[in-house]
Amino acid sequence: MKPIKFYAPEWGNTLPFAQFCQNVNDAGYDGVEMALPPDPDEYQPILDTLHDHDLELIGQYYQSFERDLNEHARNYETYLRHLANARPVLINCQTGKDYFTFDQNRHLFELAARISAETGIEIIHETHRNKALFAAHIAQQYLTALPDLRICLDISHWCTVHESLLDDQPEAVQLALSRADHIHSRVGYPEGPQVNDPRAPEWETTLNTHLAWWDTVVETHRAAGTQLTINTEFGPAPYMPLQPYTQEPLASQWDVNVFMMNLLKERYG
Repeated sequence: MKPIKFYAPEWGNTLPFAQFCQNVNDAGYDGVEMALPPDPDEYQPILDTLHDHDLELIGQYYQSFERDLNEHARNYETYLRHLANARPVLINCQTGKDYFTFDQNRHLFELAARISAETGIEIIHETHRNKALFAAHIAQQYLTALPDLRICLDISHWCTVHESLLDDQPEAVQLALSRADHIHSRVGYPEGPQVNDPRAPEWETTLNTHLAWWDTVVETHRAAGTQLTINTEFGPAPYMPLQPYTQEPLASQWDVNVFMMNLLKERYG
């Protein structure tokens, strides 16, 4: 077992999928994180292309926007079972809504746990703005109440929500780090979820803060002998800042993601 596996985000890709997969393989990734179309006849060629390029799949869920909980939960279950049928490494969910009550979001977490138990596919839940785990102190409540809840740590969102690097919430952060099975290694800052270029010297302190958080997750999994997965997940516009008027991106999404993968591979051996 590789102690850490790296996945490329399909988010932002504009190339033919086979060419994208070839680039992902050539760069040294282990797989791709992405959503799948609802029709199996449409997603089977995607799975075949991933297989042809020796790439694994992490399923991605973000599609429920319904305000009504019953409708939301029906669509949530349908899509999770649809993803589970593709037999991904795991499913990463942007679960719930920030305006749902604690019990409404808890219902969705428990529904995901039942689907995971039935299908044998791990389902984790992303720390994402607008979703159930949108803020550190709110996530702390769910993680305390649901001891089996496992997460995708995308802490860049919390930097923006709390307009800080979270120095004043160490307990909530440490609890989240202890429950993370998957990392989105995007670097956020107090005014946004993605710095323009993590290679730039002005972001050194911010990058090092994120690295220290990720170090803790890596050490936890090393001590337990368990698998950790990382999606580099710097995104396209509007996450990627653009030049005014020309709308040219300030950095290459692909280059930044490959830089992050290589940085973390070197750091974690």
